Amino acid sequence: MAKLNLAIIGVGLIGGSFGLALKDKLGEDVHIRGLCRHKESMDAAVKLGAVDEASDDVAWVVKDADLVYLSTPVLQMVPMVKQILPHLKKGAVITDAGSTKKFLMDSITPLLPDDIYYISAHPMTGKEKSGVSAAGKDLFLNKCYVIIKETAAPPDVVKWFEDIMTLTGANLTTLPVAQHDRCASIISHVPHVAAAALVTLLERSDEDMKSCIKLAGGGFKDTTRIASSNADMWADICMTNADAITAHLREVQSILDDVIKYMEAKDRQKIHDYFLKAKKRRDSILDTAEELFEI
Repeated sequence: MAKLNLAIIGVGLIGGSFGLALKDKLGEDVHIRGLCRHKESMDAAVKLGAVDEASDDVAWVVKDADLVYLSTPVLQMVPMVKQILPHLKKGAVITDAGSTKKFLMDSITPLLPDDIYYISAHPMTGKEKSGVSAAGKDLFLNKCYVIIKETAAPPDVVKWFEDIMTLTGANLTTLPVAQHDRCASIISHVPHVAAAALVTLLERSDEDMKSCIKLAGGGFKDTTRIASSNADMWADICMTNADAITAHLREVQSILDDVIKYMEAKDRQKIHDYFLKAKKRRDSILDTAEELFEI
């Protein structure tokens, strides 16, 4: 592979980890420029080694880029593409780490000239912490990296992109865009909404809050960990995958309504079966998933 010029737009957890992963594998064969909003972020990204250079000048960051990696909140991506297009060289590839794909594909694809390519993809990884200080070169290791099936870039460009993504240690897979958004809603988006709801429940406990906090242990910590995630990112995800998320939240609501009815009816058997079925299904899902990816 020839020397790669990479531009990372938004050098936070995902963008910073991507830079660190490629630096670890390619060393001097990759040159990375990062777009950061603040001097402190620029200094931190360079010091960590996620980028070679950082700036708030978007034209300078992308001007020589072979690959532009968008890792901002979703609703900032389309305006960013409009901003960078005049400064990109012919043959440049744009990709994004956004968690909702149909919105981005439908919005970005019509903007592009014939000699600029867009590859829609999504790394299924993350942490509850944000910012480049939380980044690590192994964030993508053994995690699923989805490349959207309807991507319109030429096959040789997609293959070039896949070769780069493989360097992160991720397991590449393809999905149709609509299926990706539905699956992301079930396994990622709805759980984040639910985790925030559990924290909100504690917040509304009024006179019991102090005692509840004393009792909070591993269970509460585990089930609410992802509620510490970046609020801007998750607000944008909810706005851009609203149909799937609201449909699945209504399904969760229906499930909880059934559990409430079982408890009101004092039907221990149905409550027992509810938990047992969930346990067996979860164990089976994880056993199957671990044959493919690290969970």
